[in-house]
Amino acid sequence: MTADSSGSGTPTSASVGVDEPSLPTDPLTLAASWLPAADTPGPTMTLSTVGLDGYPDARTVLLSLFDGERLHFHTDSRSRKAAELAAVPRAAVTLHWPEAARQLVVVGDVAPVTEEEARAAYAARTRYLQVLAWVNDHAAAADTPARRREAWAAFVRGRAGTDLEPPSTWVGYALTPVRMVFWRGATDAASNRLAYDRRADGSWSRESWPG
Repeated sequence: MTADSSGSGTPTSASVGVDEPSLPTDPLTLAASWLPAADTPGPTMTLSTVGLDGYPDARTVLLSLFDGERLHFHTDSRSRKAAELAAVPRAAVTLHWPEAARQLVVVGDVAPVTEEEARAAYAARTRYLQVLAWVNDHAAAADTPARRREAWAAFVRGRAGTDLEPPSTWVGYALTPVRMVFWRGATDAASNRLAYDRRADGSWSRESWPG
């Protein structure tokens, strides 16, 4: 993804930052200027959940889609994160663009997406990631590297030339933000954060934080 509308990945005077005089009152508008369009492959992001043992848990996942309201991601229904989200359906995601000195942290409530949405996300995945959804299970994780490669090759051979359907364990989630924090770095001043919190009536408060 790029950090600005020019596609260069470098902030320009026309790019939307967090220190400009006219900032949107709705953080989803600002997020839309930072995140890729719906038909563009999403970046990776750190997904943080509450572990079943009460400690934080985190891992890197793909942002499948930002639909203007929610951030979508997908996983295996047998995974740790799926179990954690079933127990506590809240999470935070962190996206970082070091080349543009930007970071976005989104905290919110998580809910499963529809089967139609999950299937559409699977169809948009690369062939490698589609295969991964089928063969990346606990049995494979416990096997030797050589046997994992053999299982992968056998799966690919058996389905060569065919379109893959998502496995029954494929599941999608969408995070609805309650807090969004935009960080922008600088080389000639202190970095800063712009924090938006959703009020009970659905509007947003806005506050500047130290970087």
